Amino acid sequence: MKRMTSFGDLLGPQPVLLPEISDAEDALLGKQDPVQVAAAHPAASVAWAQLAEDALDRADAAGPEVGLDTVAAYAFARTGYHRGLDLLRRNGWKGFGPVPWSHEPNRGFLRSVGALAKAARAIGETEEYARCLDLLEDCDPRAAAELGLS
Repeated sequence: MKRMTSFGDLLGPQPVLLPEISDAEDALLGKQDPVQVAAAHPAASVAWAQLAEDALDRADAAGPEVGLDTVAAYAFARTGYHRGLDLLRRNGWKGFGPVPWSHEPNRGFLRSVGALAKAARAIGETEEYARCLDLLEDCDPRAAAELGLS
């Protein structure tokens, strides 16, 4: 008998649990500059997610006009998203299925998708925003709420 996934689908794919990128995660936890962390660990989505979130925070503080920080956030988030897709595929993900928020190493990718959604919404790219929300829902229905998107 096939074991039930943690998401309750007997026939669906098993959740993908990404490996830790502990050097990058530890550097960010140690308050190292995210620019330096991303440069030293370009495959670490968590570093790109941090850069995107920081840029979004600066953009929010600057006001409603789209500026450099909004566009930078979009670029950082897209980089984190693509680096995360590469890692997900290397770990058996087929483009759909569970990527649980509860597994800490998955959060860099999920945070990148969330930041991409926010940046896309800010620049008026509504189709990209909707795609990001759909992806988060497919990965883990809890992720959007955790990222302040629901």
